[in-house]
Amino acid sequence: MNIIKTAIDGIVIIEPRIFNDSRGYFFESYSQRDFDKLVRPVNFVQDNESMSSFGVMRGLHYQRMPYTQSKLIRCVRGKVLDVAVDIRHGSPTFGQHVAVELSEENHRQLFIPRGFAHGFAVLSETAVFQYKCDNFYHPEADAGISILDPTLGIDWQIPTDKAILSEKDLRHACLKDAPVDFRFGEELY
Repeated sequence: MNIIKTAIDGIVIIEPRIFNDSRGYFFESYSQRDFDKLVRPVNFVQDNESMSSFGVMRGLHYQRMPYTQSKLIRCVRGKVLDVAVDIRHGSPTFGQHVAVELSEENHRQLFIPRGFAHGFAVLSETAVFQYKCDNFYHPEADAGISILDPTLGIDWQIPTDKAILSEKDLRHACLKDAPVDFRFGEELY
């Protein structure tokens, strides 16, 4: 696998080595050994999958302390714009984001460590989205930031009037008013 660093330390893009022939393709989508060596040691405990149609925007979600989650994300059908926002108070990149297109064609994955809010927008007719988490979901720790917070400067590549958001996601506050309890430099693992 090829590891590509992003503008925010800790968030990396992972490109698998793909073997193509007349029958199709093969690639190793995950290796604990390689991930531990090339990214960092993580113990994933839960896999999630969602299917959404064009214009669906989900996020920006995170789990509050002590139930924070790192995520390894990929799109197995269709195409999404995947976004991670640094919500660690005191971080030199606080409020900044990384946006990456993940698709069934590029087979890329995005690793997002704890201390970040996560969301995505579906850019294809439909998309099947999968992600691994290193902590179990706890409904009492569920939190979010408005996906439409203008201070974040995210270009979701979807016109606002075409965006489809859940009622829950529409209620999230902007970053300045969100219940964020992460501190840069604190051990979140």
